[in-house]
Amino acid sequence: MPFVTTLTLRSGDRAALDGVVDDIRTEAERKGIELKGPHTSPPDTYRVRQYKRITGGVGRFPDWKYTVYERQLRLSGHDESVRRIAGWSFPRSIHVEVAVEQVRSAGSD
Repeated sequence: MPFVTTLTLRSGDRAALDGVVDDIRTEAERKGIELKGPHTSPPDTYRVRQYKRITGGVGRFPDWKYTVYERQLRLSGHDESVRRIAGWSFPRSIHVEVAVEQVRSAGSD
């Protein structure tokens, strides 16, 4: 039965993220893997309060703001090649989540 692998990539470094997505797209085309995406989610912006003392309290530095970008790709076919892509050594600035789903055809038990 075929498998569909979903790669979710998140990073604060948009250029590095787009570079990795392009590498995956190139490899998928080269190996004949069916690729859907990248699907882009709106970026999330986070704000972290910074206190001048460990205990919190009176003095604060300006908040630290950062943005996280996300891309999602769905790969199917050529299971060994997809497994190899999912096992790549990605840059440390990119967080990767891999989800594998077994797809059953209609009428199969």
